[in-house]
Amino acid sequence: MTKASRMPAAHYRSKTLTTWIAVFGGAFGLHRMYLHGLRDPWAWLHPLPTALGLIGVQRLRDLGQDDRLGWALSPLLGLMIAQGMLCAIIHGLTPDERWDAQRNPGHATVHTGWGAVLGVIAALLIGAAALTSSIAFGVQKYFEWQLEAAPAGAAAGTQGVPSAMLSISLATSSQRSVTASSCS
Repeated sequence: MTKASRMPAAHYRSKTLTTWIAVFGGAFGLHRMYLHGLRDPWAWLHPLPTALGLIGVQRLRDLGQDDRLGWALSPLLGLMIAQGMLCAIIHGLTPDERWDAQRNPGHATVHTGWGAVLGVIAALLIGAAALTSSIAFGVQKYFEWQLEAAPAGAAAGTQGVPSAMLSISLATSSQRSVTASSCS
């Protein structure tokens, strides 16, 4: 019995299954565990930021949108979901020949069909929604807190402006409003 015959046959890794695992569990690194096994160090880096993001979302639900720790942690969930969807898109769009050469050496090329394509479409929709929502929420709360932290005059845009310039500005804007009302 030769050494090659004693070795177990390599596990076949499906491109379609990898794509859908990345769609549903990519934020937790499940697609990497499927491809590389439980000893993959990169796979074990996924659950922590995803869990922190989930904690942030839960804090926002419990304490309201003004919770700063929840605001800081919740974008992590959106980013981890987006990266999982990006991995699903990359895996799903890899040509079948290249996929089998990298992941399934020695096996015949298997044509995946529509399963991987539908996974890519789902990943694109979910990933775009997660990423844009995270960015929009984070930027909105940042600017709201900047306005709250500013003194009363700064919120109106008048901090540090000499009073003579303010009166000129007010006079000019009142003249514009008189002119605009006479035109209508």
